[in-house]
Parts: sequence; C-alpha cells; structure tokens
Amino acid sequence: MTRFIIRRLLSSIPVLIGVLLLVFVLVRIIPGDPCTATYGEKATPALCSAFEVRYGLDKPLPEQFVIYAGALVQGDLGSSIRFGRPVAEMLVERLPVTVELTIVSLIFAATFGILLGVVSATRRNSPVDVGTMVVANLGVSTPVFVLGLVLAFIFAVLLKNTPLALPPSGRLSAGVSVIPLATAWGLQDLKGISRVLLDFFSNMYVFNTLITGQWAALGDALRHLILPAVAVGTIPLAIIARMTRSSLLEVLGLDFVRTARAKGLKERSVVVRHGMRNALLPVVTVIGLSLGAFLSGAILTETIFNLTGMGKTLFEAISGRDYIVIQGITIVVAIAYLVVNLIVDVSYAFLDPRIRLD
Repeated sequence: MTRFIIRRLLSSIPVLIGVLLLVFVLVRIIPGDPCTATYGEKATPALCSAFEVRYGLDKPLPEQFVIYAGALVQGDLGSSIRFGRPVAEMLVERLPVTVELTIVSLIFAATFGILLGVVSATRRNSPVDVGTMVVANLGVSTPVFVLGLVLAFIFAVLLKNTPLALPPSGRLSAGVSVIPLATAWGLQDLKGISRVLLDFFSNMYVFNTLITGQWAALGDALRHLILPAVAVGTIPLAIIARMTRSSLLEVLGLDFVRTARAKGLKERSVVVRHGMRNALLPVVTVIGLSLGAFLSGAILTETIFNLTGMGKTLFEAISGRDYIVIQGITIVVAIAYLVVNLIVDVSYAFLDPRIRLD
C-alpha cells in the first residue's frame, strides 16, 4: 500500500507540470491582455509597457514559465495582477467556500444517488424504477445555470414568506455573523502555517459554527447552502443513481447472490451485505470523477448564487486576464483531482479484499 501511494505521488509530478504548462500557454494566447482588462479605455501604450515590465510580462514565455515554476517550488503562488494581493491569501479566503459547497453537494449527490439506484434496481421495470430513471435523465440533461435560476425563482420568489422559502444568494443573512476560530479559541497571536490553517477552517462556516456551537449561524449557513448544493449536485446525483442501478442489477444476477437467497437470507441482507459491497466499486469511481462536475459547476453556481468562492474567482480572473490567479487556482484543482483519484484507488482495496494494490 505504501509503495503504491509513493509511486502514484511521484507519477503525479509530470502531470502537474503538464497541466501548469498547458494553462500557462493557453491563458496567454487568448485574445486580450491584463493591462487593457485592468485599465480599459485608459490603457495607453506607455502605460501598458510599464505594466508589462512591472509584472514581468515583457519577458519571453519560456523565461516567464521558469520564473513562475521556481517561485511555485518555493511555495509562492504569486500575486494577483488585478487585485494586487497574494494568490495564497485569496485562496485561504475563497477556497473554503468552494470546498464547503463541494462537500455538501457530494453528500447530497452520493446519498440520494445511491438510494435511488438501489430502489430502482430492487424494483426493476416497476413504475418506481421507470420514474426514478426518468428523473435521473432529467437531472443529467438540465444545465446547472438553468436549474440554479429555476430553484432560486421557486424558493425565493414563489415561496417567499412561507416556511419553505430559502435564501437565493450569499452565505449568511443580514445581521448574522460567524466568530473566527482564532477569536473563539483565544489564538489571535498564532502565526505561521498554523494561523493559515485556522483561518482556512474559519472560513468554512458550517465547520466553524458546528465545532464552536454557534447554532443560529450554523442553521443560517446551511439554509444558504441548500439551493447551490442541489443545483451543482443534481447532475452527479443522476449519474450515480444510474451507475448504482446498473452495477447492482449485474451483481444481483450472479450465482453467489442466488445462493444467498437459497440459504434463506432476508432480501435486505442479500442486497446490503452481498450485493451493495460488490456493486460499489464502479459507483465509488463515478463519485470520485464527479469532483470535476462539482468544481466546474461551481463556476456557474457561485456566480448565480453570489458565493465568492474559487469558481467565481476563476471567472473574474479569466474575464480580467489575471494570469497568476488562473494558474494558482488551476494547480490547486489539479492537486485536488490527483488526491481524490488516489483516495478512490486506495478505497478499492478496502471494498474488495481481492484487490492488492502492491
């Protein structure tokens, strides 16, 4: 197991370099430039020339890449061209929003997706099965931006002033605040990486309010996450439901399942203990790959629901040709992909003892 993990981590290095190089080149060949995006009509040739010198954009691309890669190795993600702030500082503020949305969306999609898939598989060709698959197909076919706007209209406009009303934007209601962990625990003087981690988890409002007992703020933060989580999690939910159904149907038709039934085991035991464990491998793979849907969907979802996370930050960076921010977010997303894929591969050995990673 240890050798497998080390081997995968080492093989990830060329992947990260390739992703960074590809993004580095692509963002510089698209039309537009940071100076014009920043200053608009005030951008003069002299101003843009000084702008390029200030940010090193006057150097050849290979030299720019070497300089950026050298800084990256030292842990420096650079500073935003548009905002003039360190990218690492922006990520500490905004990445928790996307992480929180991704976790809630993943829980929603995996829980209801697996449940619907099991119900559909155990009632094959029944009205329940047909209805579940119709809903799943609708979920896959509905774009995130359409579903997000529809949900906001229904729950914030049509159901306004009812118990079912939900907030259409933001992370907290007016007048509700979250006490940072450093303040709650009396660690204001903490410095270094420990303070960075503390600030990072402080900006995850659900986690922060849960462990510090800020119950009113916790309820408000969860209410604000419902609509974005449903919007971004519906497509993965539908895919997980369809995969669970097909995988479980295949397993339930195998000889060992018929033997379990012939021995007199209850149907619930046959499905849960014998069927689901063997059907989970492809489902776990789909859940891991769904991370891409969560992160890509977060760009539209955060814009629609006014959440200042990585998705909205990436959209603003692309619009403003902020190369440094685009590169920083890309490398973080690439690392997240690699880590999730590693976790999925390692989980195979626990789900199926016949698999030996080494």
